[in-house]
Amino acid sequence: MASSDTLFGRILSGEIPCQEVYADDLSLAFRDVNPQAPVHVLVIPREPIAQLGEATAEHQALLGHLLLVAAKVARLEGLESWRTVINSGAGAGQTVFHLHLHVIGGRPLAWPPG
Repeated sequence: MASSDTLFGRILSGEIPCQEVYADDLSLAFRDVNPQAPVHVLVIPREPIAQLGEATAEHQALLGHLLLVAAKVARLEGLESWRTVINSGAGAGQTVFHLHLHVIGGRPLAWPPG
């Protein structure tokens, strides 16, 4: 499990400020400090799950909630089209080991990325 000493744990505790976009009792959404598009928002659970690969059946409702929050954030940001990305593990590009969803949009996005 992730701990409160991750960057996102420190944001959740208020130790590090963020540009909040949305918050509720289960999640927090804030602007990425290194945006890859005009809109780049991170959605994180308040529960410290290190990565998607560590989620269990007990997290089913939370994971669904995070996806709904990602869609809500996209609408709040005025996006009609966007990409939602979850990197799970260092080999997939995850650098902060607290589960997070990227909501990216505001420009054309190619597939595959890169």
